[in-house]
Amino acid sequence: MDKSKLFIAIPASIISDTPHLREKTSKIGLIARAAAIFRVNKIIVYPDSTRENQLRDLKFIAKILNYIETPQYLRKNLFKIESDLQYAGILPPLRAPHHPTSGKNRDLKVGEYREGIILNQTKEGLIVDIGVQSTALLRERQFSVGERLTVQVIKNDNNRVEIQAVNRDDVSTYWGFQVIVEDQTFGHMLQTQLFDLVISTARIADNFVDVSDKIAKRWSKAEKVLIAFGAPSRGLHEIVKEEGLSLEAVSDFIVNTVPKQGTATVRTEEALLISLALFNAYFNL
Repeated sequence: MDKSKLFIAIPASIISDTPHLREKTSKIGLIARAAAIFRVNKIIVYPDSTRENQLRDLKFIAKILNYIETPQYLRKNLFKIESDLQYAGILPPLRAPHHPTSGKNRDLKVGEYREGIILNQTKEGLIVDIGVQSTALLRERQFSVGERLTVQVIKNDNNRVEIQAVNRDDVSTYWGFQVIVEDQTFGHMLQTQLFDLVISTARIADNFVDVSDKIAKRWSKAEKVLIAFGAPSRGLHEIVKEEGLSLEAVSDFIVNTVPKQGTATVRTEEALLISLALFNAYFNL
């Protein structure tokens, strides 16, 4: 089902039960790894309280997710030294296909895709850092210095590398995730955004295996699939109820992916990994 775009939605309060910046950073790193392992295309971070201003947490989560998604060779140009990134060094490497391990020109293949950042402009075109020993030349000029873009190598000869810009959606392999900071609470977001299939995870729900066949029929036809997760202290039922809505009204399916759990709670990052693994096994994400 490669045609499907997979979205996940996680709440701002996912880090509310984690007091220290180091542990907050580590938790978001686990979420990023799970998303990349199971080829999530977009991560939506949504506010889950109508009573609190969660903008600070929304921005922090998005910043850490964007940092870990960015190839290492681009980070120094795209991120400033700041307190939010104090513990970025503990983040696990993403090792997705757009995070190449070689920085040598000789290992660069024509046709290969890379992420790059535009360093400056010359008479020939734009000079782009794509993470190898020499910079690359992009003869197109419709981009700005400092802009990140996805490119394809079209020439690698005598340390002269030329590239062309491409749409990341056209890359044939998984190319990481994008982060969306949502300004609407969960239920209202679902009322205004069009998803072909919305699956909410909750403890009070249908056992996943009992409805997996029904989900599979919808999944096979869907182009935009959203899998949503609740907060550490409140599940999606409670989050949506605060908005004056019901979870049944905004979801196509509500599923329990951890039946007969042996702990009082399942943390969001744990539910995320368990659920995506289950969906992958059943639906071949």
